[in-house]
Amino acid sequence: MATTTDLYPSRKSEPDEFFPRRDPTVYGTPDDGPLEQEQLDRYRRDGFLFFPGFFSGNELGQYRKELSRLCCDPDMAGREEVITEPDGEEVRSIFRVHHHSQLFDELSRHPRVLPMAEQLLGSPVYLHQSRINYKPGFKGKGFNWHSDFETWHAEDGMPAMRAVSCSVILTDNDMYNGPLMLIPGSHRYFIPCAGPTPDNHYRQSLRVQKLGVPDTDSLAHMIESGGIESAIGPAGSLLLFECNLLHGSNANMSPTPRSNAFFVYNSVFNTPDRPFGARHRRPGFLSNNESFAPLKTARAKHRTDLARETDSALRPA
Repeated sequence: MATTTDLYPSRKSEPDEFFPRRDPTVYGTPDDGPLEQEQLDRYRRDGFLFFPGFFSGNELGQYRKELSRLCCDPDMAGREEVITEPDGEEVRSIFRVHHHSQLFDELSRHPRVLPMAEQLLGSPVYLHQSRINYKPGFKGKGFNWHSDFETWHAEDGMPAMRAVSCSVILTDNDMYNGPLMLIPGSHRYFIPCAGPTPDNHYRQSLRVQKLGVPDTDSLAHMIESGGIESAIGPAGSLLLFECNLLHGSNANMSPTPRSNAFFVYNSVFNTPDRPFGARHRRPGFLSNNESFAPLKTARAKHRTDLARETDSALRPA
């Protein structure tokens, strides 16, 4: 989707004031997928939906084993998509994880997950980005407050707010190990960020993000209006959050890791073109530029089991 109109200017020398978003939040209807009207309304209001215990049993066990395998795989060492902690060699993130794991590729196209993304975005979707965030015990550093869309717009060329992130919680997330923190309702405004984007900025920002971070006055306003909620829940929980929702996390202060898998779904009608706030687009492992073909759901297991699990998992939290 090529465009010349920048609806969300950012990365100027001085920041502009925040302003209301210029795109819908929910594009689909209750008839388009498994989410009910109340859930769509909640997502429109808060910018996220949380489903405790969405995955369980053998399914969750497989994902956790794959998480450990990737972290310890010597073939992954030194790859550009493997990001280490800013002051150590512990793995912080692995990007394009669906390329390195058939199991996580299937998870990104899970028949209980993909239809919700398509419903929220009102269209077929492709995978803009995938990653695992490990945040090891005691050593896992935090992530500053930010809107993913601001980066995807400025550095990847994503035109509009028509994307949703899915976080699969693979280890228990509690108040001590740096859970994701969300500012409800902050997705309804866009906060321009100050400062031109240096070339290859991603090399620094993936370890410590300083550019593309909202100013403190705007953050204070959003928090005073919406508060802060933490995505605390057992392994197997699922979080869906809007691409412009402000979020971040503290360092892991506990001995237990906080590991989540992330899949970013973007509408096939919202494909990136040239970046709006950088000279060059980020590499493909951060911003898919290989294929915008719609995702197809992975093969479902027995339909009776699938229907029972879907009915249980989608009950309001």
